[in-house]
Order: sequence, then C-alpha cells, then structure tokens
Amino acid sequence: MDKFWMIFQFLQSNQESFMNGICGIMALTSVQMYSAFDFNCPCLPRHNLAYGLGILLVPPFILFLLGFVLNNNVSMLVEERRRPQGQRGKDRAVLRYMFCSMAQRAMIAPAVWVSVTLLDGKRITCAFCTSVPVETLGNASHPSLSQGEMKQVLARIPCKEIYDGQELIANEVAVRYLRCISQALGWCFVLLMTTLAFLVRSLWPCFTQATFLKSRYWSHYINIKRKLFDETCAEHARSFAKVCIQQFFEGMSMDLAVTRCHPPRKVPADPGEATEKLLGITDQSTMNMVLKSWHRCKPPLHLHPPALPSGNGWAGEGQPSTHPPVPRRETAAYYSRV
Repeated sequence: MDKFWMIFQFLQSNQESFMNGICGIMALTSVQMYSAFDFNCPCLPRHNLAYGLGILLVPPFILFLLGFVLNNNVSMLVEERRRPQGQRGKDRAVLRYMFCSMAQRAMIAPAVWVSVTLLDGKRITCAFCTSVPVETLGNASHPSLSQGEMKQVLARIPCKEIYDGQELIANEVAVRYLRCISQALGWCFVLLMTTLAFLVRSLWPCFTQATFLKSRYWSHYINIKRKLFDETCAEHARSFAKVCIQQFFEGMSMDLAVTRCHPPRKVPADPGEATEKLLGITDQSTMNMVLKSWHRCKPPLHLHPPALPSGNGWAGEGQPSTHPPVPRRETAAYYSRV
C-alpha cells in the first residue's frame, strides 16, 4: 500500500503526464466496461426508451464526474475561486482556462462511451424500436392493429427469441434500419467531437494568443505555488516533530537522572538543521496564525523585500509599489589647515 501511494504521489507531481495517462486509462476502461456489460432490453413499450437512453447517457455522466474527481486541480480551482481577495486579485480568465483544461480531459471517456454505444447500435435499437415506420418497411396489407397492440409487438424487436410480428415487419429489417441510423449518428458524433477538439486545441490560441499565454502562465504558477507551499509545510512539520521528540526525550532523561540521583549525560547544545528549518515558528498558535494569514492575505505578485507582518495581515498592505532605489552618489570634502 505504501509503494502504491508513493507511485501515486510521483504521478501527481508530473501533473500533465499524470492527467493524460488517466484520460487514456479511463477511455480504455469505458470500452472494457461496455464490452463486459450484460445488455438485456426489457422489450416493453414503456421501458425500452428509458432503458436504452439510460445506458447511453448515465454512464458518460458518471465517467465525466470521475474525470473531475481524479483531477488534482479541482480542489485548487475551488480554493482559488472561493479564497478571500487579500493582496492579490482573482483573474477570471485564469480560472476559466483551468476549468476548460479539466473539462476537456474529463470529456474524453464519456465521448468514447457514447461513440461506441452509437456505433454498436443495440441501445438505439432498444430505445426506438417502437418508432419503426411500419407503413414503409412493414406489410401494409396486414390486418390493422390498435396503437397499443402495435407498440406491444414492435417493443419485442430487440428480443429476437420472443418476437412474434414477422408478418407485420421482419425482425431483421427493423434491426438493420435502426442500427443503420445509430451508426450514422455515431459517426456524426465522432466527426463533431473531432472538429470541436481541433478548433479548441488549434484555432482558439491563435485568436487570443496573449490571453491564452497569460492564462496558461498563471495557471502553472498557481499549481506550482500550491505544490511548493505543501512541500514547505511538510518540511516544517517534519522539523517541528523532530524537535518536539528530541525535547521530550531530553526531558525524560532529566527526570530519570533526578530519580536515580546521578547527573545526566551532557549533550552538546546544537540546534541542528531541524531547528533552523522552523524559521522561528515554534508553537501551535503561531503556526495557526501563519496558515490563517496565508489563506486570508495572499502575498502580492510583486517581488520586493518582505514587509513586516502585522496583526491583520501584512504591514505594507495598501501601500503603492516601490521602485528600486536609485543609487546615491557620495562625495567627500577635504579641508586643509593651512
């Protein structure tokens, strides 16, 4: 389990490759699920349409949601959308770029499912078997039936073993007719998805190149900033725990020494690397205040020497940006006593 978690963390660190791999795996999974699914049309007038359209639309919706669930950027997008304003504004173009990137990847598996379902034709045959034009494809000289009886007979077209309307319309004719329409819709859907993907991936950046580059840059910035912040917090927590454990054992050593009435061994006082990584944050209340300030007062996107923190955030909040100081020219004057 630990090895699997390490592999998962490694793949998450390479976000682009990880998400492309997840999309490919989900697409293959959708095909395998479709092949392994045991499809049994109810062959009832009131249930065929609901069952056929349910198989066509419900699994793609579930796969679409799974595409968002497996995307590590969803929580980051929600956090960036719901965070307080702080010292850094929110760029809606960046948020739209992040959402569109996630939606494009999440739609791959549902598109594959719908394409395979339409090209197979069985679901459409089950859903619309009662809509077969009997006047065109069937026996016009057959004794007239009521509307209910007609639908009852046509609803059994997908169930070849119980179909009893061969004199009304041949089962093979109806199945071929519906499957032809389904495959035509499937190829149209594939063409539509391919065209949309081409327009989004190729032509859209050409019309809004500056906006596209800006949104892509700040999207990468938000992703990398969150990873670095998590790594810094993990390193600080590790150092904090190490120092706490060391202090605990030192205190236990002092107590045992007092109990046994002999002086403890003297350990050279060396703060060590762990203490240096604490950066002066050595208690729980201060760490909670730092995390709260990070959430409320995002640092501005302007690199300058850090300002002193105040109780409500940053001391330099609301002040205009300062330009680099111009180097001063120093002059020296010499006086003679003569």
